[in-house]
Amino acid sequence: MNINTMKVRAGPRNLITDVDGILVGNAENHAVKTGSTVLYGERPFTANVHVMGGAPGTRETDLLAADKLVSQVDALVLSGGSAFGLDAASHVATLLRAEDRGLAVGSVKVPIVPAAILFDLLNGGDQNWVKNPWFELGGKAFHAKARDFDLGSVGAGFGATTADLKGGLGSASIVLESGVSIGALVAVNSLGSVIQQGSPHFWAAYHEMDGEFGGFGSSPNKIDISDIPSKMDRRDAGEQDAGEQMANGNTTIAIVATDATLDKAQCKRMAVAAHDGMARAIWPSHTPFDGDLVFALGTGAKPALPESEMMALGHYAAVCLARAIARAVWHATPAEGDLFPTFAEKFGL
Repeated sequence: MNINTMKVRAGPRNLITDVDGILVGNAENHAVKTGSTVLYGERPFTANVHVMGGAPGTRETDLLAADKLVSQVDALVLSGGSAFGLDAASHVATLLRAEDRGLAVGSVKVPIVPAAILFDLLNGGDQNWVKNPWFELGGKAFHAKARDFDLGSVGAGFGATTADLKGGLGSASIVLESGVSIGALVAVNSLGSVIQQGSPHFWAAYHEMDGEFGGFGSSPNKIDISDIPSKMDRRDAGEQDAGEQMANGNTTIAIVATDATLDKAQCKRMAVAAHDGMARAIWPSHTPFDGDLVFALGTGAKPALPESEMMALGHYAAVCLARAIARAVWHATPAEGDLFPTFAEKFGL
């Protein structure tokens, strides 16, 4: 099998929900400039996670390891709000309990809802709240779950930023020759940039399908790798060094999914491989100031893959994630008080 000559196509929605058994919901708080995203399994699914950033914020990720007791998950949550945002998953767990979902422990069921957060507390939003707003956002996102959902400035990507542009929520999908579907969902809030040195050319351009993020292609100019922007480069004139503050406000959090049947070890390998997509789409990525992580899951709607096809699964998960990252920024929309321009604003689109 040659993965370079394999015929693939985007799924009908070009969203992670092209993977059978998955719904996604988003909710936002415009005043706080933040949001939450829920990936809901219509049936429990197998999952694992791989963390490569130096500053992650997570809930219930240790139990996903192959040697841990819990075998299946009910939902995953991506959220803004830094550590406060983990409260979104608590509301999701409460609502799943009302559906009688969860790990059976005697007469009690405990919904399993791993979560990851990004830092969006310095993006111009009002942080003078008293009651944690992310618990409510988790519930709203849960109730909004559907096959179709918007991209850009929504959900966990609502208040996200990159080195030089607004970030956002992105998604993409691929269908392999075998009919197996792969999808990615990502909230892009990176220290690094997704565009090539201030140009409209995305780092992920090589993987673009059907002009899904503008069709600009790769930059025709030679790339100077000694001049890659990051949030550390930002300065607010006459004020405290904004670059130092922004350097601590990052993290790209993602989910890759397939409808193939996977065990937890195979999910781990898929998550590891998918990080290549993050590295291809964001320069720099996986820094000490990012909490970059990828969840990987298999819904089990289709049979297990032969070992010979597992390489294709990891490779195309990375391709999906790179595309989803670019689409997150491509679809971002402006809002009052933004500290960063959208892609469309910057390039006059």
